[in-house]
Amino acid sequence: MKAVIFDLDDTLFDHSGSAELAVRAWVAGLGLAPTDELVAQWVAVEDEVYPRFLAGELTHQEQRRERLRAFLPILGLPVPVADGELDEVFIGYLTQYKSSWTAFPDARPALEVARGNGLRIGVLTNGNPVQQNAKLAAIGLAHLIDVVRTSEELGVSKPDPLTYLSTCEALGVEPGETLMIGDNLELDVLGARAVGLVARHLDRSVGHTLPELLDLL
Repeated sequence: MKAVIFDLDDTLFDHSGSAELAVRAWVAGLGLAPTDELVAQWVAVEDEVYPRFLAGELTHQEQRRERLRAFLPILGLPVPVADGELDEVFIGYLTQYKSSWTAFPDARPALEVARGNGLRIGVLTNGNPVQQNAKLAAIGLAHLIDVVRTSEELGVSKPDPLTYLSTCEALGVEPGETLMIGDNLELDVLGARAVGLVARHLDRSVGHTLPELLDLL
């Protein structure tokens, strides 16, 4: 192997944990009880709407508005008509989300192991380049990464073959020389393997860690 490509959200960056903390703080700030059920409903809305952004049906900002249009009625709150008003409401959540950003404890050790073994390091993520690069900077990992590729800048999302091949090209390596690691079996493993990368599934529910997967090299 000459390079390793990591997924970002829920692989290096704890998106689920950050989002839960953010929803609880945001909902409490609105004067409501931040229940487990509300957190689950926020996640369900995101899971329903975000794929429309990845498919190109919505811009990144439009998917934020659509999430609020679905979630505010669950809270019993009115839905603003104007896009600008929706954007202002979303800032309340986004502020809490950004303040909760954190890396998984094994993220930096994994990157340092990869760097120490002379591997080029990439990140391939289905997201917005501004926000995803901001996450990496905020959690202190940006300086350890050589290449970041996002679906929005590429115009297609994982598991489109272009996403993996473009990242390999930017890293200056062939697919067969590259390991892909991520938490999503379909997007980070099966899609990568289909175009010739070696790929491993990070399943934290069964105790996988990033350094452990790198140690298998």
